[in-house]
Amino acid sequence: MSASEPTSQLGELGRSLTGMALPLGIVMLVAMMVLPLPVFLLDIFFTLNIFMALLILMVALHTYRPVDFSSFPSLLLLATVFRLALNVASTRIVLSEGHNGTSAAGQVIEAFGAFVIAGNFVVGIFVFAILVIINLVVITKGAGRVSEVSARFTLDAMPGKQMAIDADLNAGVLTAEEATIRREDIGREADFHGAMDGASKFVKGDAVAGILILAINVIGGLAIGMLQHDLSVGEASELYILLSIGDGLVAQIPSLLLSIATAIIVTRVSSSQDMAEHIKGEVSMSRSWFPVAGVLALISAVPGMPTVLFGSAALAASVAAYFFRQQEKSAPRQGEEEAKEVVTDNNHDILKVVDVTDLSAVTLLLSYPLLSMIDNDDGGPLARRIITVRKEVSQSLGFVLPSIRIRDDLGLAANEYRIKIGQVVVAEDKIYPDLKLALPSGTSRVKIKGIDVKEPSFGIDAAWIPPEREAEAEADEYVIIEPETVLATHLSQILYKHASELIGQDDVQELLDNLSKVMPQLVQSVVPKLMPLHTLTAVLRQILRERIPVSDMRRILEMISEMASKNMSITETAEALRPHLIGLLIQQTTPLNTPLPVVTLVSSFEHLLINSAKQSEGDQLLLDGKLAEQMVQSLVRINEEQTEAGKKPFLVVSPQIRRKLSAFLRQHVADFPVLSFTELPDGRKVDVVATVSGEVDVAATGSGELELQP
Repeated sequence: MSASEPTSQLGELGRSLTGMALPLGIVMLVAMMVLPLPVFLLDIFFTLNIFMALLILMVALHTYRPVDFSSFPSLLLLATVFRLALNVASTRIVLSEGHNGTSAAGQVIEAFGAFVIAGNFVVGIFVFAILVIINLVVITKGAGRVSEVSARFTLDAMPGKQMAIDADLNAGVLTAEEATIRREDIGREADFHGAMDGASKFVKGDAVAGILILAINVIGGLAIGMLQHDLSVGEASELYILLSIGDGLVAQIPSLLLSIATAIIVTRVSSSQDMAEHIKGEVSMSRSWFPVAGVLALISAVPGMPTVLFGSAALAASVAAYFFRQQEKSAPRQGEEEAKEVVTDNNHDILKVVDVTDLSAVTLLLSYPLLSMIDNDDGGPLARRIITVRKEVSQSLGFVLPSIRIRDDLGLAANEYRIKIGQVVVAEDKIYPDLKLALPSGTSRVKIKGIDVKEPSFGIDAAWIPPEREAEAEADEYVIIEPETVLATHLSQILYKHASELIGQDDVQELLDNLSKVMPQLVQSVVPKLMPLHTLTAVLRQILRERIPVSDMRRILEMISEMASKNMSITETAEALRPHLIGLLIQQTTPLNTPLPVVTLVSSFEHLLINSAKQSEGDQLLLDGKLAEQMVQSLVRINEEQTEAGKKPFLVVSPQIRRKLSAFLRQHVADFPVLSFTELPDGRKVDVVATVSGEVDVAATGSGELELQP
């Protein structure tokens, strides 16, 4: 037998005994109600009852969250049954042995009864009644009401909490394990508050039972003493009332302690501190203690008032206020010392590069009123939405976007925000954290009153409305959007538009390292042998400029290896890769079994653009100003109509003009991909949703030629 086997056997034996203790204890409680107990056991059990009540109260005081003491309802039930069993056992002894003297029911009952009565059993009855009223009317009733409300609100909030967890899980904010833990916490919280709602009824019933048991002991004791044992009224009253009050008091003190513990648990707010630290941290405000000291000092000066007592209280409050004030000053002083160190460095002309540069790839600048959207322990709703956007865009484009830095800028106007790519501000707008954006749908009939604006992402007419008008807007088929969603959607559009600026050599190397885990030979044969890393990065930037994902790095490297002998430029390489990658873009917008919505050009208009492209150099496209304006307006209108219909159209043109026309449209039409006929996927159904024609007399306006830069 190994040395570890006896230890494991002892552990199993201990677990078996622990598992048997509770069932045996419950059986003993039932037995106590039926079988007579010796007096010395009664004293031991009364002492144990007080010990258990104090222990439960102390645990409740030092619990951070109510759900951390989830066994409290069960303990409360067991403690209540234990106390009632003791009441039954003590009642049997009081009524059967009370005629033998005050010590007949044990030392504990005698001591408590004599202490409360103090020679006058009428006073004892009133004192006991006051204790019961405090327990029943004040503490128990209040705790029961709080339990009911907490249970109702906790159960009502469960669906919303579950949906929030599912949203965070889908957004990647939570892992599957973290989501499971949070769901379990929500279930435990609901079970706990539901159990507490029922457990509070035990405490109330226990208090009522204490009054009834006292009345039974007094009436029954007087009757038994006078009728069976021939005691006088005075003798019977002195014996049985003392024993009854002692018995009731021994039961009511633990009951009062458990009632206080119940009230503490149900009124406890979740915190990272125990109750004492929590209360101390919130009441230690010097500006609250100084007025208290002043009022007490005024009361002490009133003629007839106990000057010494109120003056001492005023002095104690003043000392406490001074002490708390010193604590409040200590924290800012530490910050001032750090600031002095920085000033000292500046005085010595020590200026570092990090003090004047910002290496963040993407920065979101917020004005002061918008800081409330990120002023939470978990970053607030805006930070969570931005995390979701970053993950979605990264998955869509095929590389990990750099972190998005959020910072305040007190120089911005109220409710204004700016988005920077590198050091350049690429977008700015306003949102209102206390309002909601209402977007009209095609069936909206009435223009809703609010702050009229253009939705920043798509330029749609919208209005910021207060929350109380949300129901009115929804009734008129308006789409209601939260302010953090408006900003996050705008940020998403900017990230897509500037994706080519956000990918660098380090990001490309990370993609190659990930691919080399499964295809090391492919990576080694292409980079850097056939194409250097910086050239590959430039090619990927060209591809991303038109929102084509670069997630299929295997295909990209394979095609580069096949084209290595052709000696193509970066732009030509990117164009040659497009037909093999365009399916990644199409599948993001149009399901496989849905016809691909395309927009075409009238043949004569397309030939006009081809001739213009031949006369243009580089990526420039020379077009008549009116003709260019008409084409842009037509495409914008088509894009809006198709977007409202739930479609994402593609402009399909001849390969000779695809690149130049796409470069031109990117500056004027938001997110309108341009494909060539050769890039359409084989076997994919096509639905021509619109055709654009040029109706301007070019010959008449030839002198108005405009050079359009991409």
